[in-house]
Amino acid sequence: MIIIAVDDERRALNTLVQAVQNAEPDADVTGFGSVEESLDFAKSNKIDVAFLDIQMPGTNGLLFAMSLKEINPKTNIVFVTGYSQFAVDAMELHPSGYVMKPVTSEKIEFELKNLRFPVTGEPDKRVKVQTFGNFEVFTDGKSLKFTSARSKELFAYLIDRRGTSATPVEIAAVIWEDKPYDRSLRSQIQAAISEMMKSLKGHGIDDIIIRSWNQIAVDKSKISCDYYDMLDMIPSAINAYCGEYMANYSWAEMTAAALSSRLNL
Repeated sequence: MIIIAVDDERRALNTLVQAVQNAEPDADVTGFGSVEESLDFAKSNKIDVAFLDIQMPGTNGLLFAMSLKEINPKTNIVFVTGYSQFAVDAMELHPSGYVMKPVTSEKIEFELKNLRFPVTGEPDKRVKVQTFGNFEVFTDGKSLKFTSARSKELFAYLIDRRGTSATPVEIAAVIWEDKPYDRSLRSQIQAAISEMMKSLKGHGIDDIIIRSWNQIAVDKSKISCDYYDMLDMIPSAINAYCGEYMANYSWAEMTAAALSSRLNL
């Protein structure tokens, strides 16, 4: 768990950091005396919990909390202050908690046990797939470039199947449509599979593909996908869907229609 503590008063900051360390000995706790330093840290580190003093020169914990939320909406914000009049304004930001000074390890421990966004310890999935609108794939936050359009389309089709294995015959029927399933087409399919695997391996993520005799599928457990989230009825994914699904592939229209029907669009 990565935790930051921010307070411009050195003595108060030391007390806060010590209380957090006592409450969560295994956590990676870093204290900051300025908003600028802590914001730079937040841009390059995934912060799980931020304990923020509300009153600081030049800015305040409320404005800083908004900046942290822009970087990572699931950072747990816990405000720390000696002034109860700030509680109403703080609650408008939907923080995880609120600690009144003097800070104690017992107060900190209570907040860590009741986080708004529980920290599971599970690593973020490296592969994120966007199916709403045009189909795109990202690894470690960067767009993944496939070596050919067919290999990208093949991966899109496997995503659409949600972990169900596909045979070369099924792949041919969907992606190559009416072309006869002959030796030439079988060679094209194998070439597309090889190119897809090469692109994935180049990013160190070829383990998301499961291959067996004459079958191929994606490992859903290693992929973050808006389509899968929507089927799991996750609100953010439902709100993100506007009627377009893999718009760059005509064969995806059936799934798009099913999704729209599900949401009565």
